[in-house]
Amino acid sequence: MADLRSDPAAAPARPRSPGRAPGEPAAARRLAGWLVVAVPALVELVVGGYRISGPSFWRDEGYTIAGAQRPVGAIFHLVQNEDAFHGLYLLLMHPIIAAFGRSEMALRVPSLIAMCAAAGLTGALGRRLARASGLPGAPAVGMIAGLLLAGLPVTTRYAQEGRPYALTVLFAVLATYLLVVASERAGWRWWALYGVALLLTALFDLAAVLLAGTHGVSLVAARRDGRANGAQDQGAAAGLRASVLKRWFATSAAVAIVLSPVVVFSFRQSAQLDWVQRPNISTINGLLHDFAGVTLLIPVFGVLALLGCLAAPGLRRGRGLTLALICLPWFLLPPSLLLSVSLVHPVYVDRYILYSVPGLVLLVSAGLVWIAALARRLLAGRLSARRVRVVSVAPSAALAVLTVVMLIGPQAAIRLPNSRADDIRTIASVVGTYERPGDAILYLPRKTAVIGRAYPDPFNKLRDIDLLTGPIASGTLLGVPAGPRVVAARLRGVRRVWTVEWVHPLAPDSVPPLDLVRLLGPMHMVGSWLIKSVLLVLYAAPAH
Repeated sequence: MADLRSDPAAAPARPRSPGRAPGEPAAARRLAGWLVVAVPALVELVVGGYRISGPSFWRDEGYTIAGAQRPVGAIFHLVQNEDAFHGLYLLLMHPIIAAFGRSEMALRVPSLIAMCAAAGLTGALGRRLARASGLPGAPAVGMIAGLLLAGLPVTTRYAQEGRPYALTVLFAVLATYLLVVASERAGWRWWALYGVALLLTALFDLAAVLLAGTHGVSLVAARRDGRANGAQDQGAAAGLRASVLKRWFATSAAVAIVLSPVVVFSFRQSAQLDWVQRPNISTINGLLHDFAGVTLLIPVFGVLALLGCLAAPGLRRGRGLTLALICLPWFLLPPSLLLSVSLVHPVYVDRYILYSVPGLVLLVSAGLVWIAALARRLLAGRLSARRVRVVSVAPSAALAVLTVVMLIGPQAAIRLPNSRADDIRTIASVVGTYERPGDAILYLPRKTAVIGRAYPDPFNKLRDIDLLTGPIASGTLLGVPAGPRVVAARLRGVRRVWTVEWVHPLAPDSVPPLDLVRLLGPMHMVGSWLIKSVLLVLYAAPAH
């Protein structure tokens, strides 16, 4: 690993300005800057947009529809009782659903746009950090990082979902970019913009408050050692001023104050996470699989990320905000902290730490580019300059091709109609095919009523015999259940009733209530359909 530290071009005495490189024409710099942003964004548009309407809605998207299609005043009423941590997203989606409807395309395009912007901004951040770190091939670092983000199946998964996680990724990358800019500039303007981006990141995913902590770790590691002066210690000369850490702390404190009402409401509603399980080894395997895209790429990404951490100034303290000092905490700390907390109180869900993926792809990209730079140095003088340029990129190109080939299958699987945890489209189709006038429906328990929100037309024809107060009137997502006595009375005039229940309930209150199940005893089963996570059953009253 000595070569990682000894490249003089990769360890300058003082970081260069992120927008300049010696001997690089201004026009070429501008073109490179645009391409680093535009190419990953366009690739994400194609990759993420391809068959975006293919997969069925699943329960989480049903919650989006249930919350966002109500009036704005009703959304504010809702977040006081339920779903406070998605309040901003519901307000954002309200006018979109009102204008464009609740089709898969309408619900998912905002996420696709956000992920396109995130891929482009990841490219810009990678280029800037690589230049500031003195890494070779800064535009290539940014370009590859943006393309990697666009190519990962987990990115496509959430670019094709009507939930806020793509927006969280976008604002996490933006906040990190603004942190880097603010640390280089005087004044509070950039810190104010950083605070807004950090606030939006947390408002779209409350677990993303951990991003501020990762930034703090990076700043502490990057700050200048006050015991050394710039003339005597090149590492300290490249470090951050102590005032940067103070401004970050003040900005983060202001964000925490503004965010505190949402935090309070969310803690009061923490029972909504009663389905989350304690993590185990399969949880870790799932996390690594999601971040790498496929199991065979986990060691490849691990080695490349390690090389990205060690290249140029790497993780050495006092060298400023290098790519490694920004990206390693960003990639490691949020999942590690959330998993650790979940051992005591389960809160870890894989999508809650999606915003850490850009940190990984930036490290992997830096590792790929460094391999090419190392090969170029080793081959210099042994081959012609033209052959050196071609041969030096061969190892990195081979790894890139391997990555693309390995991700084709998982990318295709993401787009299958039944690729989500629930296949609500098929459920709605079954109900629409077999329902008759006068049919009723009984959700076992009330939580399963979300199944009827994603594709509501066939469900709206059924009488909901366990609904006491509707969702808008009660300020809840799914309404207030009537209870066994009311259901028993309503069943007397019903000839056929549909029931909906989870196949594998994850919480006690997701199990079918026995007092409601007993009411169906006199009826006989007409048909049942096991569709992914849902058991749909049709009962009929005995003939008299």
